[in-house]
Amino acid sequence: MDEHPHPVPQAPRTTPLPASSRTFPATARHIGEARRFLSAILDGSRAADDAVLCLSELASNATTHSHSRRPGGTFTVCAQVRAGCLRVEVHDQGGPWNQPVRSQNGTHGRGLLIVSRLTRAWGRTGDSCTGWRVWFEMECP
Repeated sequence: MDEHPHPVPQAPRTTPLPASSRTFPATARHIGEARRFLSAILDGSRAADDAVLCLSELASNATTHSHSRRPGGTFTVCAQVRAGCLRVEVHDQGGPWNQPVRSQNGTHGRGLLIVSRLTRAWGRTGDSCTGWRVWFEMECP
């Protein structure tokens, strides 16, 4: 006779999910692939839509404003969920960091504003020679 006729509840997962990363060619078409990559990692999480939007903004910046835009350039996305917090990083191939400027027609210059509004924190590390790593963190239950 089985001592446990009902399944024993398992404690919630407290160990972090392993970091997932992937490098993409720095083209507009591959920004969509990066979005699908993150979406698959988050697999329907409540944070998925906002996280994918923020990633899209950072990947667009990498392909438009960094040395990654040069022929053969790439950007790398790294994502990890730990203790209910999602951290996503986009690593580009460097270049000068310019303060974001909104365009006259309002179609550009809002990406980092969107990221700042949807996340609990964001920032950048790196330099113009080795590349910039722009990251954000948000709750991910």
